[in-house]
Amino acid sequence: MFNLKMPNFVAVGKLIISTIMYLMGSLTLLGSNTAFAGDEAPDEFIKRLSVELQEIVKNDPALKAGDIHKTSAVVDAKIMPHLNFVRMTASAVGPAWRSATPEQQAKLSAEFKMLLVRTYAGALSQVTDITINVKPFRGLAEDKEVLVRSEIKGKGEPIQLDYRLEKTPGDGSGWKIYNLNVLGVWLVETYRSQFSQEINAKGLDGLIATLVERNKSNAKK
Repeated sequence: MFNLKMPNFVAVGKLIISTIMYLMGSLTLLGSNTAFAGDEAPDEFIKRLSVELQEIVKNDPALKAGDIHKTSAVVDAKIMPHLNFVRMTASAVGPAWRSATPEQQAKLSAEFKMLLVRTYAGALSQVTDITINVKPFRGLAEDKEVLVRSEIKGKGEPIQLDYRLEKTPGDGSGWKIYNLNVLGVWLVETYRSQFSQEINAKGLDGLIATLVERNKSNAKK
């Protein structure tokens, strides 16, 4: 039976999700004034977020406690401008995205975002002391899509956490995150595997209905 769930990061799941939400929390502080400079190196972009992440969570008990209303507000106001969420959703849905109507695309994006928020909001209560080591960028200055590698150190063995970024031009230019890789597992591809099962069985409307029901169920927890 189809069952949407968190990516299978079994052994380190809580730490990983906490780290992702830490990153989101750091964007609240850093995104409150202006966009990052368009010429900022991608590894410096990630470092800048990482430096602030522990402080922002420490000073925000509601976010740390996984308050869903606060988390949703943070996502809408401060996180979304720093993610290419349309690209994330399109990649997660796969080829069927191209045949979706504008209304279906909007609904898929909204429900996918809520799935991520409601799935991960409570993870901050599991946070322990961690440090993030962002590795030096190995690409070219003119690259528009890059991979930034980092390593999380907490209890146990270090954990790989990598980011795929794209550089956006024009007003508000800078780097945007469109995927995350944890221990060799990409977040978007993991959801694509789950979504494709539902699309194959019931079509796009079936996937939307499943997301709606899952989000309703998560809201009751």
